[in-house]
Amino acid sequence: MKTITAADANRRFSSLLREVSKGEEITILSRGTPVAKIIAVHSEALRKNAMKNVLISRLKAQDITGSRNWTRSELYDD
Repeated sequence: MKTITAADANRRFSSLLREVSKGEEITILSRGTPVAKIIAVHSEALRKNAMKNVLISRLKAQDITGSRNWTRSELYDD
């Protein structure tokens, strides 16, 4: 993971985008404090979304089993 100041990121934004597209993660610092991270879109966000869609598809394909023979208070023991 690479770190860069906000001023440098502003000056080199195009080259940073090229690096990110190749898999680099870049943390932007403002006065020495991390304030942002640039990562490729296809990384974590797309993976999570794809897994969510797979799960929803599997759940929709399953038959409904059992019945709701419980009450809300039985679910939440105080």
